[in-house]
Amino acid sequence: MSGIFFGFLLGFIAWFLSRYLIGGLYTVNQNERAVKTSFGRAERVPDMTTLSDPIADSLSAEEKTRYIYPQVRVILPGGPYFKWPWEKVYKVSIATQTLNMTFDPDNHSANQDGQVLEAVTKDQLNTGLSGQLRYRVSERNLYGYLFAVKRPISHVMGYFVSILRERIANFEAPAHPDAQTSAVTGISINDLRKNLTDINEHMDRECVSAAARYGIVLEASLITSIDPPPDVESALAAINTAHNQVSSDISLAQASADQKIEQSKRAVEIETLKAQGEVEPLRQMTRQLGELKQSGGGALESYVRNVRLSLYTKAQHVILEVK
Repeated sequence: MSGIFFGFLLGFIAWFLSRYLIGGLYTVNQNERAVKTSFGRAERVPDMTTLSDPIADSLSAEEKTRYIYPQVRVILPGGPYFKWPWEKVYKVSIATQTLNMTFDPDNHSANQDGQVLEAVTKDQLNTGLSGQLRYRVSERNLYGYLFAVKRPISHVMGYFVSILRERIANFEAPAHPDAQTSAVTGISINDLRKNLTDINEHMDRECVSAAARYGIVLEASLITSIDPPPDVESALAAINTAHNQVSSDISLAQASADQKIEQSKRAVEIETLKAQGEVEPLRQMTRQLGELKQSGGGALESYVRNVRLSLYTKAQHVILEVK
């Protein structure tokens, strides 16, 4: 019996060592971060919450009372590390990932099997959107990603889609100096297509708080296409064609008017120079006569006499008045 008991004891020790000591060793890859829990409670950094981190600056005052998560100890890449049997390690990849914005994590058949995201414009047109998202897990809020939200990707996608649909429904194109000449005023799909960059930048600004809310950083959103319903596409094409023709006619008229205005300016300049050329000798003569008058009483009479004599030498006939 002692031999059986001793063999059983050796087997138990070997099982315990392999199961809990050797099996308790783990490593963390370069693109990973890890958090360790003890009896289900994550190791925390004392007196530190997400409100102590700059990622909370994007939250409103009301949101700061809701999204307060403790800061947890983050295990950096390396190893081997050790954990006890009552401890559990959660590893998370922090690499940047790309996701189709039409993807619904909870229902893969939604949004036309993940092909088109529908949204309603301000003029009640149901339009289709497509594009991509770039995101990564926030190393500075791993508690929010691992423990605060059950399905963080679902929450982030729902948050993003709600902001995007609200922006599409209320979007108004920036005022343009030539807005009175627009032939498509009120056609919001045209405005949306022309201002995709502004929409993408707006989405980036609005989604900054996702890191503090859900522990996911939305690095960029790229809406690549906005398509109206098929029965509206042909009407929009006709409107755009007419608008382009009107714009072309207006541009030609403006160019012709600008050319005529420039020609008028040049004609005015030429006539002004001619008038100045005719007036300048008279001004010089006026100055000379004034100087002669100031030099003495007989100077002006002498000047007139000399001028008259020079004219006599050039004239063939002279007619004198008889007193």
